[in-house]
Amino acid sequence: MSSPNLQEIHDFLISLAFKAGDIINNALPDTSGPGSKKNSADLVTEYDRAVENMISTSLKEKYPDYKFHGEETYDPKKPLTDAPTFIVDPIDGTVNFVHSFPYACVSLGFAVNRIPTVGVVFNPSTKTLWSAIRGHGAFRNQSTRLPLKTQGNVTAVEPLSGLSNALIAIEWGSDRSGPNWETKVRTFEKLGKAKEDGGAMVRSFRSLGSAALNMCAVAEGTMDVYWEGGCWEWDVCAAWVILVEAGGMMVDGNPDGWQTSLNGRKYLAIRGAPRESQEEIVREFWSFIQGRLEY
Repeated sequence: MSSPNLQEIHDFLISLAFKAGDIINNALPDTSGPGSKKNSADLVTEYDRAVENMISTSLKEKYPDYKFHGEETYDPKKPLTDAPTFIVDPIDGTVNFVHSFPYACVSLGFAVNRIPTVGVVFNPSTKTLWSAIRGHGAFRNQSTRLPLKTQGNVTAVEPLSGLSNALIAIEWGSDRSGPNWETKVRTFEKLGKAKEDGGAMVRSFRSLGSAALNMCAVAEGTMDVYWEGGCWEWDVCAAWVILVEAGGMMVDGNPDGWQTSLNGRKYLAIRGAPRESQEEIVREFWSFIQGRLEY
């Protein structure tokens, strides 16, 4: 098998993202209502399936030698391997899509040796595209280089100055019981609580309802940190490339995990900044985690 042509893959994924965006923007109200995979917070619609079918068919026709790993056709008996693989979430933020809240996106990733290598994320409601190739930088709408927050140039990004000055992305997830739920809720409380009561007193939290869009916001520098447990490789693969190419850092969602895996399901994303300040805020964040995420 020849080495993947990453630029060609990048450009083809962008074309598919725009086609998927047309399907999403032209979606008609579903009078039967969305279906659910697990509970009322884990939704799937006919459009999730239609978008994934279009993408998977197109990719298999153009790249028959590469594997495909999609949310709606995921088979737990066929886990992610080191082979070149397209990793796709047709609509990341389905709950937002169902409620007409304009934060849902197409997330198209390509991994080699389970390393995120090409990433394309497109929000059709705002017509915003984020894209990156490993080693070649990250861009918004193919023209604006990320991160957005700089001091005159890309290399002089603003340093991180602690959790008390941080805007942090979090998500509730669809698992609302058990030890992982308790770890999340107690950690949210600890992060938000006043310092005199033992908390971090973070500046504020945001929940965009999409892992990919949360990570793109961190890549841009409009949010500082994103902590998540329970999402999947199709939620993060594309945005992971964009984050790292924008100077960001990805580590494990549990304390002391400086190395994390694509399918590890626990993530802590930090925006671009001098390495020392990134590591400082990682350690500070880990110190407030109440328990461990087990996925």
